[in-house]
Amino acid sequence: MKDLVEYLARSVVDHPERVRVVERRTPEGPVYVVEVDPEDKGRLIGKGGRVIESIRTLVRAYAKRKVGVEVR
Repeated sequence: MKDLVEYLARSVVDHPERVRVVERRTPEGPVYVVEVDPEDKGRLIGKGGRVIESIRTLVRAYAKRKVGVEVR
């Protein structure tokens, strides 16, 4: 799952080498924290949050369970 999040994030940003994904375990399920270059943060979030919501939707559909994706 971490690889999918990393692949999707790298495909959107201008500096893919600076993308880092960390998995955190919570009682509700896993949360993947995506860290990107400050210049790429807006690109990853997208206008109105559309890009990050699309990534979340794809990850949840692939996981078939509750999974979180956060941007830092």
